[in-house]
Amino acid sequence: MKSLLDKIPLGILAAIALLMTFAPFVPEPHLWEKLNMLVDGTLTKPIDIFDLFWHALPLTLLVIKLGYIAADK
Repeated sequence: MKSLLDKIPLGILAAIALLMTFAPFVPEPHLWEKLNMLVDGTLTKPIDIFDLFWHALPLTLLVIKLGYIAADK
């Protein structure tokens, strides 16, 4: 996993993570909407579950990459 993340430039990953985390900007980001659905217990449709993972994946990869960078120092 680390070697795969090393191939992705940090700036590009950060830009993609920010874009996917907050897209669409209006009326409410999908990630926030899906997390609210998860808390409420209404996240049941497969498309909504896929949407949650799709929008959270870049942010998760960014956090993992930053963790690897911090551990190497």
